[in-house]
Amino acid sequence: MRNPIYFTALKTIWIKECTRFLRIWVQTLVPPAITMTLYFIIFGSLIGSRIGEMGGVSYMEFIVPGLIMMSVITNAYSNVASSFFSAKFQRNLEEMLVAPVANITIILGYVGGGVARALLVAIIVTLVSGFFVPLQIQSIAMIIATVILTATLFALGGLLNAMFAKSFDDISIIPTFVLTPLTYLGGVFYSITLLPSFWQAVSQFNPIIYMVNGFRYGFIGVSDIQPMVAIAVLLVFNAVFFTLAWYLLKRGTGVRT
Repeated sequence: MRNPIYFTALKTIWIKECTRFLRIWVQTLVPPAITMTLYFIIFGSLIGSRIGEMGGVSYMEFIVPGLIMMSVITNAYSNVASSFFSAKFQRNLEEMLVAPVANITIILGYVGGGVARALLVAIIVTLVSGFFVPLQIQSIAMIIATVILTATLFALGGLLNAMFAKSFDDISIIPTFVLTPLTYLGGVFYSITLLPSFWQAVSQFNPIIYMVNGFRYGFIGVSDIQPMVAIAVLLVFNAVFFTLAWYLLKRGTGVRT
């Protein structure tokens, strides 16, 4: 009897989360398309024509996977962070905590909504990129695995941020001071092989390097990181973040007063 209840709760939370961002699609789905179009025009067409090739392909082809991944990271994170904190702020979350719903169900419901938004945005940005460069696919399995694991990871990250946040301003701290620098230094616009050996070694500690390069390998077959290493890193981070989110929610950290 408990499993059907959990499944119904999971489906309800997931549908609620998807309905939330689809209802305001002009704010959630259109801006990433516009932003990435500007990136394609400025970095791809204007600057890329001067750079030429990188990794054996045109600069535009090289940066497209990174730009798609950037939109996935941003949207997965922001969707869960804002939604979970709103539920906590409005005390809707307390109703779920006292209901016969497992903590894992709550986590999966919110994370599922973040992943859904990230994947939808990824599809939109990919379609937009088709107007600028002919897309090629080397490994569809690598593309799917990388984008789902990345979206899940940053959805969990948004959940953790929302747990500790005490105000809406706290939600923007991590994206501004952590995610943005890591993303721009994560090999989106360049190959880390261009860096001096010391900075190449330092870059190995940036997890976004693995996501971008794994995703890029799926599209153009070019990567600074071994694809299986990228998948392994993503799996480890997902396991750690999920365990931490479950533990904190079980303890009521940042949730129960």
